[in-house]
Amino acid sequence: MSDKAISFKSYNEFKKFSEEHDIQFVGFEFTDPKGKLQHTDQHIRTVDKDMFENGVMIDGSSIAGWKAINESDMCLVPDWTKCFMDPFAAQPTLKVFCVVKEPTSGDSYERCPRTIAKKAETYLKDSGHGDNAYFGPEAEFFVFDDVHMKADMNEVSYKIDSQEGPYNSGTAYEEGNHGHRPRVKGGYFPEAPVDSGSDLRAEMMTVMDSLGIPVEKHHHEVAPSQHELGIEFSTLVDSADNLQLYKYAVHNVAHIYGKTATFLPKPVYGDNGSGMHVHQSVWKGDKPLFAGDKYVGLSDTALYYIGGIIKHAKALNAFTNPSTNSYKRLVPGFEAPVLLAYSSRNRSAACRIPHCPSPKAKRVEIRFPDPTANPYLAFSAMLMAGLDGIDNKIHPGDAMEDDLYELPEAELEKIPNVCGSLREALDALKADHEFLLKGDVFTKDSIDAYIELKMEDVVAYETMPHPIEFLMYYSS
Repeated sequence: MSDKAISFKSYNEFKKFSEEHDIQFVGFEFTDPKGKLQHTDQHIRTVDKDMFENGVMIDGSSIAGWKAINESDMCLVPDWTKCFMDPFAAQPTLKVFCVVKEPTSGDSYERCPRTIAKKAETYLKDSGHGDNAYFGPEAEFFVFDDVHMKADMNEVSYKIDSQEGPYNSGTAYEEGNHGHRPRVKGGYFPEAPVDSGSDLRAEMMTVMDSLGIPVEKHHHEVAPSQHELGIEFSTLVDSADNLQLYKYAVHNVAHIYGKTATFLPKPVYGDNGSGMHVHQSVWKGDKPLFAGDKYVGLSDTALYYIGGIIKHAKALNAFTNPSTNSYKRLVPGFEAPVLLAYSSRNRSAACRIPHCPSPKAKRVEIRFPDPTANPYLAFSAMLMAGLDGIDNKIHPGDAMEDDLYELPEAELEKIPNVCGSLREALDALKADHEFLLKGDVFTKDSIDAYIELKMEDVVAYETMPHPIEFLMYYSS
């Protein structure tokens, strides 16, 4: 955790901090099932010792995928170990991450994503397989200058625009077209002025640092207008919290700069999409359990963890790739990590083993997730799949060192793929979710509710006519 992170052990500590920093509002932050950060803000005069300890009431029926109208009351209980000062608020505002509880019984709400993540951490300890699971997400995103979207009965369209886009090479600008921009798939690491986003990314990182996120680096990504910011790994819940703040900072800094940022996996046709590679490892005390004497320095534990991920990958897709747009990126034959294999250097595999000079850095990198994922659910589901692999000694087979995209078709057919659609992923989750129920981490109710919620996206997507269908079939 960054040394700029804010936490309180008591109400008196909170009160003293609030007076010293002239806090006017306290924001209670929570994440809905789809992964969107939500909040309600209380004036400081209302935040007494009782509210500090017991939280505030909200209407759960207004959150998609949660309560019915006849049982709508829910309680946001603050976790005072994870707070931050809101850099975008006009009035001094302290915000705190919350979990959701049932107001009558005081029990944790089984559909609360952050509660599920906390239960996953507890289950790891109870299983005896480790004390801590560490996650390091690498979330990519696009920044555009302008975006228009419409989905009406008689018109379906979108239009994006970025001065950095190669499609603007011939555009006449009032200030002149300076011509420096990345080519298609040509955006990886160019210097300015080809990379026009360096200052914007640096501003985002400065803001993230102020939020208590331990930041590392920033760079342009492969596609024009595509970027990535690097943050340090952390424990499961803390890493999910950090990713929510990452997205909060990216969206708002871009907005202040007069631009618009999106974590949509595939917003641009014909160029790279945005993924979220997730580095993972399990430790027991000060011992890295993924370090050993097997393939490239991995342990049997690490190999079994990979085996569990590969076995349950299609069910995991429902959480790691939870949008219909996710599967515009996960397309066989392109550079997306759709093939369920592992390798030490092969970035075309769904699981890569990064080169690690130290046993303490030994980890696995799962490459198929994308940043539309709810991080609490996605990280928890991957941990549970990995632990199931350890429980059942599921070996992933031999590593694949060849370029998987250059393999003969007969060989490729032997390697399983991730799902090809959100419907397929949700069907896979229906059929394969017992590993998630261990330790009551996920419940049948939380999984069924999630599937029902995401099926609304599937039906909307599958029943809406698409412009390409008019181009292909209108004159049939």
